[in-house]
Amino acid sequence: MEREVLSVAVAFLLLVAGAAPVAGAGGAQEQCTFPVTYTDATGTDVTVEEEPQRVVTLGPSAAQTMWEIGAEDKVVGVSQYASYLDGAGDKTVVTSKDGVKTEQVVALEPDLVLAPNIVSEDAVRKLRQTGLTVVYFENARTIDDVAQKTTTIGELTGECEGARETVDWMNRNVDAVEQAVADEERPKALYTFFGYTAGDETFIDNMIRAAGAQNAAADADITGYKKISDEVVVEQNPDWLVLNSDSPKPPSSAAYNETTAIQENNTVVVDRNYISQPAPRSVVYTVRNMTKAFHPEAYEELDQYLATETTTRTTETTADTEAEASTTTTPDEETAQRRVDSQGSNPSPSSWRSPPSRWSRRAVADDARRRNGKGP
Repeated sequence: MEREVLSVAVAFLLLVAGAAPVAGAGGAQEQCTFPVTYTDATGTDVTVEEEPQRVVTLGPSAAQTMWEIGAEDKVVGVSQYASYLDGAGDKTVVTSKDGVKTEQVVALEPDLVLAPNIVSEDAVRKLRQTGLTVVYFENARTIDDVAQKTTTIGELTGECEGARETVDWMNRNVDAVEQAVADEERPKALYTFFGYTAGDETFIDNMIRAAGAQNAAADADITGYKKISDEVVVEQNPDWLVLNSDSPKPPSSAAYNETTAIQENNTVVVDRNYISQPAPRSVVYTVRNMTKAFHPEAYEELDQYLATETTTRTTETTADTEAEASTTTTPDEETAQRRVDSQGSNPSPSSWRSPPSRWSRRAVADDARRRNGKGP
């Protein structure tokens, strides 16, 4: 009750003072209002005066979020790592292995630049010195952080409704998974890539837990992204290895070969884009894919529930859109063994074209992937 009174008081003071609304200060809004102010990771109060029409995303997670909230048409510049998104090839690439291409960003004359924490603060400073409006985001460490970032991006770009729907879609999926595996025994899973792992305080840890497993790295008191020693691997003896599509083969050391995961051929390969990019689609598909591996029976029941929910929402879409979204080929069923390769279950790019509404777009896409074996 006190929180509600405080919220009303703050809203009243802002109205009286004529101050800009604060992005990310509360739940997602139905309608965006401008100007809007957001305090970013550098401690800078960034004000967006009016709805942006030209947006540059310096990281793939921000780009994926823009696509998910239905704002891809506003994006004029992307990172080289956003190429997997449908239509990203038509955008100007503004980053390279050497960092941000400042001149190219400036040349695009963006109304707003969205910068992830992997971009240096020096690069952000240089962009701001040119007069550009730049928002610098903190690292998302949890699924809740991803939801908050999605809401904030929606508010900053004038896509509040799309952001709300996207966050709701993500939360519904995660909640459904967590309920489905609530009574299951939790295996110990270890994510490993090129000798590194993801411990506590990472969104990968959050996704492993949501999928119904313990994170072996977190159990070993590893925080953040660190190298993992053979000694820790032996000590933790994971039941499952989570690998990414950049490094799809498990390490061949004796330490790994002795684990239950290798002995029982329990490995799950997830798409490198989704496992490494804290954004809504990443969360949904990574959690689903890991759940399918860790808890196949619970996943089957979950899949039936999600299929029912999706079918209900697909009634809003046109028959033409359904036909277009269902043209994906079915992969060989023999590949769906204990080793689950999420590259075979990634969304088909063509199925993310925009039908009449964002909800029906997502419903059609999910339903098409499920019918054709392409989605989790």
